[in-house]
Amino acid sequence: MKRREFLTVAAAGSAGVLLARAQVAPPPNPTAPAAAGAFALPPLPYAEHALEPYISARTISFHYGKHHKTYVDNLNKFTAGTELAAQPLEAVIEKTAGVLEKAAVFNNAAQVWNHTFFWKGMKPGGGGQPGGKLAAQLDKAFGSFEAFKKVFVETGLAQFGSGWVWLVTEGDTLKVVKTANADTPLVHGQKPLLTCDVWEHAYYLDYQNRRKDFVETFVDHLANWSFATAQLA
Repeated sequence: MKRREFLTVAAAGSAGVLLARAQVAPPPNPTAPAAAGAFALPPLPYAEHALEPYISARTISFHYGKHHKTYVDNLNKFTAGTELAAQPLEAVIEKTAGVLEKAAVFNNAAQVWNHTFFWKGMKPGGGGQPGGKLAAQLDKAFGSFEAFKKVFVETGLAQFGSGWVWLVTEGDTLKVVKTANADTPLVHGQKPLLTCDVWEHAYYLDYQNRRKDFVETFVDHLANWSFATAQLA
């Protein structure tokens, strides 16, 4: 066999071997979806554009579709193969709160819960003043709805850096509290009724650095008071 013919045959044989190997063990696909985990991203209660013009569809797309989803993905990653993967989300939060080596689990679990609660606490055509027993309790705790709104907005502004402002019950009393980063009233003996996310990613595309305008808009045009009232039961 001539040298040129030999090299051609050898090359063809090598290609055949490589093709066979590729068919037996294909390389991993980096874009393939990951296996489903124990925790899922809850659906939004409304369409992404439903809160416009107060929160844009673009903000919701990033906030819900990327930030919230990332917390869910990380929670699944950090709990995979552990007993926590079989626990309800609230139990995961309770069991990891204040445990240094479980901080990553707590942060992601609490953020999943906080965000889900935040979405439910808004609705198209929301805001204004509540009625019924919630209105009565707000008057009792703060003197008036306007006084409550002032405290809520000021508390949201007082949160240095990332965090949340909440309307909660503690015992028989309504309170406005703030939490930093992923912290949540669930681990402080308080029952959340409503929350506004004051992380910058919640408002920066629409309000830039005007956090006060965002929190005021939340109260005036977005707050789902029927949801908040239901938490009193």
